[in-house]
Amino acid sequence: MPVQEVALAAAKQSKPRAASKPTPRFRALLAEVRGCQLCAKHLPLGPRPVLQIDPRARLLIAGQAPGRRVHDSGIPFEDASGDRLRDWLGMSKEVFYDASRVAILPMGFCYPGTGGSGDLPPRPECADAWRARLLASLPNLEVTLVIGQYAQEYHLGAAQKASLTETVRAWREFWPALLPIPHPSPRNNIWLRKNPWFERDVLPRLRKRMRALDLAG
Repeated sequence: MPVQEVALAAAKQSKPRAASKPTPRFRALLAEVRGCQLCAKHLPLGPRPVLQIDPRARLLIAGQAPGRRVHDSGIPFEDASGDRLRDWLGMSKEVFYDASRVAILPMGFCYPGTGGSGDLPPRPECADAWRARLLASLPNLEVTLVIGQYAQEYHLGAAQKASLTETVRAWREFWPALLPIPHPSPRNNIWLRKNPWFERDVLPRLRKRMRALDLAG
């Protein structure tokens, strides 16, 4: 079975919660990731993996790749996109940056640089090397937010629709284990204006789910 289908099936499967603290094995894996040099020669500012993970996390935010500001700070979503994402979730920074509650795993952990129309796509080496192992270390997940086309391609596999808009519009097919959403970047303001149903129909359900999981506020 392709890795994408495995990810989707695992996310939908009901699993008993095992609220265990990070083990030495997990800490060793995380140290490997933080020291990764796999695509160093392709990164304009060099490797600086930015992620947040703890086996106790109940929410996974699966994004794309850090932007320049996040690369500089080393803090995921410490930018305008993060402000909007936290508003969408109805979540405080205190909860958002508590790794025992929220895991943040972009498809690429390092800033990939910029191209003609914005940041470049996540480097593919990252997901190939690390993603399956890291996802396997998250036994307590209740919800996975799947942000943007690259994360949706990985996590939804063949269930992904022909466009991001179609995928997000089909959110009920994946809910409540997964929720495909657009990137919260200010660059997507036009998309949000053209698709008011997202803020009207989807976000209230998302915020209600966060409250039920004691992740709001």
